[in-house]
Amino acid sequence: MKSSSLRESFGYAWQGIKYTVLSERNMQIHLAVAVIVIVAGVVYKLTALEWAILGLTIGAVLAAEAFNTALELVVDLVTDQPHPLAGHAKNVAAAAVLLTAVAAVVVGVCIFGPHLVG
Repeated sequence: MKSSSLRESFGYAWQGIKYTVLSERNMQIHLAVAVIVIVAGVVYKLTALEWAILGLTIGAVLAAEAFNTALELVVDLVTDQPHPLAGHAKNVAAAAVLLTAVAAVVVGVCIFGPHLVG
């Protein structure tokens, strides 16, 4: 098997991002919220540490959604018949996204809360 060049590898990654953004409504929602959070960060002049935490948090949510999409695609590829394990796999992957998003809300409250009440 021929290994891909670094440029090809990045190209495949961008194809994956494009596919997920164009095909998954929840990824579009996560990106819209990320833009709102970034704008709020600019308005409230966040510190470098706050930006770093937000960057990691946004990245975690987007990555979780991408992993969820990948798992759903693989499950759908393996079987087109309803199966309890397939359903559980999809539900657990969705739960991972939900847990990450809830954690992101907590991070957002911790970072933006003092700016909003102070």
